[in-house]
Amino acid sequence: MRHRKKFNHLGRKKGHRSSMLANMACSLIEHKRINTTLAKAKALKKFVEPLITKSKSDTTHNRRIVFSRMKQKNAVAELFRDVAVKVADRPGGYTRIIRLGNRLGDNAEMAMIELVDYNDTYVNKKKKTTRRSRRGGKKSDQVSTESANENLEELEGKSAVEEAPAEEAPADEAPAEEAPAEEAPAEEAPAEEAPAEEAPAEEAPAEEDSKDKKED
Repeated sequence: MRHRKKFNHLGRKKGHRSSMLANMACSLIEHKRINTTLAKAKALKKFVEPLITKSKSDTTHNRRIVFSRMKQKNAVAELFRDVAVKVADRPGGYTRIIRLGNRLGDNAEMAMIELVDYNDTYVNKKKKTTRRSRRGGKKSDQVSTESANENLEELEGKSAVEEAPAEEAPADEAPAEEAPAEEAPAEEAPAEEAPAEEAPAEEAPAEEDSKDKKED
């Protein structure tokens, strides 16, 4: 039963649990990301984020409080020297938990916990979003339409330049096609000589008329 259990005890007594979280916090400060179970990652998030907030104001009192929890001098020095400068502008949420699936041995749910500001892939992808008024939107639409029209004009100019050589090609081939057309009349010349051969047939009636006259 979980009566009066406000946080996850992780199956350990108080001394063992606090020592484990202190070691995990020191590893997180040193390596910037660690892999552990999801339950331990959530417990570590609650443990280490208040210490990071303390490190923003570098005073002797805050250093002593952090050292009493983490118990490693090198980790405390790196926290106040490097990490505090990196997260100075962030108001909270210094860590991120990413689930990695289940472990093969005992099927425990695994996760990776990391410092947000040390992951360059996620930080560089963020874009500043500004709220634009309707007037600004109209101006942006006009600029986009003008740029689109300019692109269309450039494409049309390029297509006209590319099509010009294609139109000149038939002009070069035209003389080759007209050559057979000029030779056609030469082949039809014998057809015109045919009536000349039939001329004697027309003279035959004239000879018959002369013979009739002689007989008369």
